[in-house]
Amino acid sequence: MPGTIRLHRVLKASPEKVYRAFVEPDALAKWLPPDGFVCTVHAFEAKVGGSFRMSFRNFTTGDSHAFGGTYTELVRGERLRYTDRFDDPGLSGEMQVSVVLEKFAVGTGLSIEQAGIPDAIPVEACCLGWQDSLRNLARLVEPEIRA
Repeated sequence: MPGTIRLHRVLKASPEKVYRAFVEPDALAKWLPPDGFVCTVHAFEAKVGGSFRMSFRNFTTGDSHAFGGTYTELVRGERLRYTDRFDDPGLSGEMQVSVVLEKFAVGTGLSIEQAGIPDAIPVEACCLGWQDSLRNLARLVEPEIRA
C-alpha cells in the first residue's frame, strides 16, 4: 500500500524566498537532491499544468533515476501542489506532493505532505532523504547576502 509522509520545518527566510526555491530550476537542483546525489533538471515549467523532468545521480555509484510530474496548484509565497512519478516501472504510481508556506514572525513555517510513495521505497528512507533535502534548503534560503 503506498505510503505517506508529512514534514514540518521553520526556516529563517520569507515565504516568498522559500517559494522561489521550489519554482526556480537552478535553486531546486541545488537543494532537492539528498546528500550524496546530484540533480540534473531536464525540463521545467513552473505554471499550473506545466511539467518538470529531472534525474538524481548517485555520486558514489553513478546510477541515476529519473522522474517528473505536473504542477496542479501554484500560489506565490503560499503553496504548491504537484504530481511526481518515477520512470522506473518498479516504482510505479503517481505521488501527490503538497507544500504549504506560512508566514511566521521568525520566517516561514514549511509543511510538506508526500502521498502515494511506491511500496518499493521504505517510508523511513523517504523521510531520511527529505531531511537531507530540507537541511540543504535551509542552507540556500536562510543566508541574507546583500553584497
